[in-house]
Amino acid sequence: MSYATVRSSTLAGVNALPVTVEVHTAGGLPGLSLVGLPQSSVRESKERVRAAIENSGYTWPQRKVIINLAPADLPKHGGRFDFPIALGILLATGQLPEGCVSDLVVLGELGLNGELRLISGVLPTSHAFAGSSLSLYIPSMNAAEALRSSDTTVFAVEHLRDACDQLKQRKRVPLQRLHASLVGAQVSENAFAAGIIHSADMRDVFGQFKARRALEITAAGSHNLLMVGPPGTGKSMLASRLAGIQPAMSEAESMESASIASISHRGFRDTDWGVRPFRAPHHTASGVALVGGGSNPMPGEISLAHHGVLFLDELPEFSRSVLDVLREPMETGEITVSRAARQATFPSRFQLVAAMNPCPCGYHDDPAITCRCGAEQIVRYQSRVSGPFLDRIDLHIQLQRETHKDGALQGTELNEESESIRMRVEQARATQIQRQGKGNAFLDAAALRKHSHLASESKILFSKASASMNLSLRAQHRLLRVARTIADLENSPTVGKAHLAECLCYRRAPALDEL
Repeated sequence: MSYATVRSSTLAGVNALPVTVEVHTAGGLPGLSLVGLPQSSVRESKERVRAAIENSGYTWPQRKVIINLAPADLPKHGGRFDFPIALGILLATGQLPEGCVSDLVVLGELGLNGELRLISGVLPTSHAFAGSSLSLYIPSMNAAEALRSSDTTVFAVEHLRDACDQLKQRKRVPLQRLHASLVGAQVSENAFAAGIIHSADMRDVFGQFKARRALEITAAGSHNLLMVGPPGTGKSMLASRLAGIQPAMSEAESMESASIASISHRGFRDTDWGVRPFRAPHHTASGVALVGGGSNPMPGEISLAHHGVLFLDELPEFSRSVLDVLREPMETGEITVSRAARQATFPSRFQLVAAMNPCPCGYHDDPAITCRCGAEQIVRYQSRVSGPFLDRIDLHIQLQRETHKDGALQGTELNEESESIRMRVEQARATQIQRQGKGNAFLDAAALRKHSHLASESKILFSKASASMNLSLRAQHRLLRVARTIADLENSPTVGKAHLAECLCYRRAPALDEL
């Protein structure tokens, strides 16, 4: 036999696409030719594969070997094709029995000694083949990740030699899943109680009751939040505790979030399954770092925060052009990265939580410390954040310095714990899912009219507020979404005047009025 094929897969964004590894041996001078649009990391595989085959006790063919990665117009990258190429060569030279890999999708990087090493992107690949007649054949180091897709048959091996022995004997024993789907659900349900999500608790936050209420509304409806206040008022402290009051992730959300982590440089971590991401990039981050990019498009911070929180501290310190690239994905929930040769779409349904000082020195309108900034400096500082960007933020709150007179810092005051807040948030989110199948922040105009109907009294208030605050249509829709969330927290089937009045308090931070 001089020809063999092995099934494999490559990634385009978070989507797994089938690849066929074709191997042909022919007469002529010994050598190896690799075609099919391989990138440099794939072209280097021929050296790794040859060493691995020889160190596993098999013979490298003394003939010309041609390897084609089909389809030819799809770019291939990474070391994931080492293992299928090695098996294809052994099949084509008769060192493995014909048809032994016909029902397998093979992935894996080889070491020079034949050891199979960890690769990225196994989870989305496993999910893509769930329920099919094909099974995955992967490195043992990726086994836990692959088993998160509960409907995929997975075989794992540690060394090329062991793989060949199994294929010769046709004895491949599937991994025991250990009820992988059940394990994932338990992690999602118990992550808060087990301290996996965040050990930080809302009871550690002194005062700031308006901000705590805004954070609860943010978590219940998946809204965006901006906090403005002097240094030391607890903005970062509050943001870090949002994850502890968010609802548990569903199985589908966990799969999407973990799939993005799997293809990133960070990689998949089993302990992060079912835990909502919390990303806090530094203000020196570029636009590509936030939205993703590169010659081989990779997910950025907004995609790594999918179904979680993206926290932007010191908001005006970010470049204005960098912040403005977030405007489209904040609306659509996805980002398409286009390059000359490739295009990739990554999901980016994140909650934005931002924090900023009101002026360069940080003490504008602070009752205790005098601000040293002039009016022009303040306007210039606040103008670093564009109006269209601010218009996409649902809740704006102003934080003030808390006093020490009650001795609360010494522990004499008891604040509500994250667990009790989370219970109300989960109840409100369950109401939204039952009513419309998604969170209030994602309601379109038609669904908003249907589920946020206002009584005549509330309509008058809404019209007056929209006119006096000069709200755009987008801002008005966001106002109604927040009002609907407040009503859900109060277990009210309709949006009343009190709910609308409360959400108006969160619409615009006082420090931004002079912009």
